[in-house]
This record gives sequence, C-alpha cells and structure tokens, in this order.
Amino acid sequence: MAAASSGLGFASAQALIAEGVQVAICGRDRGRLDEAVAALGDGAHAVIADVGTPEGATAFVREAEGLLGGIDILVTNAGGPPPGTFASTPLEAYLPALELNLLSVVAMCKAAVPQMQSRGWGRVVAVTSLSVRQPIATLILSNTARTGATGFLKTLAREVAADGVTVNSLLPGSHATGRLRSLYGGDLSPAAREVPMGKVGDPGDFGAFVAFLCSGQAGFVTGTATPVDGGAYAGLL
Repeated sequence: MAAASSGLGFASAQALIAEGVQVAICGRDRGRLDEAVAALGDGAHAVIADVGTPEGATAFVREAEGLLGGIDILVTNAGGPPPGTFASTPLEAYLPALELNLLSVVAMCKAAVPQMQSRGWGRVVAVTSLSVRQPIATLILSNTARTGATGFLKTLAREVAADGVTVNSLLPGSHATGRLRSLYGGDLSPAAREVPMGKVGDPGDFGAFVAFLCSGQAGFVTGTATPVDGGAYAGLL
C-alpha cells in the first residue's frame, strides 16, 4: 500500500488489515510511518520509500516483496503535484508530475504484476482522482498525469485478465482527511456544500471499497475507474 501513513492510503491499509491481509505501507517520513504502523497494529509493516520516482516506486515493491514473501495485492497511491493552470505551469514541471502520478504507477505494476500472473491470482487497485473524469481547473498537472495512468491501467487490465489478475482504479472526491482539513482551515462545511450528498466522504468507507476490490468476491470486476465522490461527478458516462 503506497503512501499510506495518513489519509485515504491509511484508511485503505486499515481496511485490508481488518480482513486479515499483511500490508506493507510506505512513506518518506520515518516518524510518521512508525506512528501509522503502531496505529494499524499487527499486520502492518513499514517501508521507507519515495514513490514519486520510478526508481523509488520499484524499490518499494521489491522491499515489500521481501518483507511479505510475495505480493498478491498492489494498491498504488501518491500525493498530487503542485497546482497551476496552462498559463502558470512551465514545461519543466510536467516531467516530475508524470513521474509522480503516472510513471510510479507503471513502475509498481512492472515490479509486482508479473509474479501475480505466474501465480494466477492478483489484485491491483490504483487511487487516482475524480479529475481523470472531470478535470479540475487549477490542477493541470494532476489532470494530465493521472489521466495517463488511467489509460495505462485500462490497457493493463485487458492484458492480464486471463491470468487471474484484476486491475481497477478508484477516483476519490472530497473526503475528511487531514489534507482536506488543512486546505479548508479545519472547517469542512464549504467542501461539503460542493458535494450533492451535502457531506464529505468517510475515509473508512473509501478503504472498505478498496478492500472489496481486492477480495475474491470482486474477481469478475476489472478495468473499471469508479468515482467515489458523493455524486460530485456530473457526467453521464
């Protein structure tokens, strides 16, 4: 479980552990990571890694494989690149964004999926963003990189489906995470007003959805990109 010391990543790791899964979580900050592992309890293992580069993403999977004795489930996740518009974003900002939100996903899958194929069973779940369906005006880097990741994941899903490996992504809207609270100064009511349900999401519910997609019961679900957003996505398809 990449980038899981807090937020939706932590909630997803918590849900998987509740189902009896041994989970390796990664982060860049040793202190925060140790706190997360202590909070998650038995079943959690810490890996210091920066998945913001393909090299770091690959290293995370390799170390997790060593800790766990193999990988049956891969949940990719990462923070977003800086905000900006077409006019304000320089060309040189695109490569780091692509490494963070596209190439890291490719690297983790390249490291983990072949062994899933050889065993005939595996689950890949990518945490992306609602912006891949409905671009966010001030997040041109995220819109671009995460949409590329969605195209990669859909293609991968079709290539490995016959090998018993499913590949899906979840597109979160606003959830009650520490990051969202910091963006809104601790008051989430403005964010809630932007959601048709009139509330922001519960990270625990999001984590449960991740756990379901990683389960045996979801074995016939692959190639999906599902909004988890309280109805915020306004498109028909």
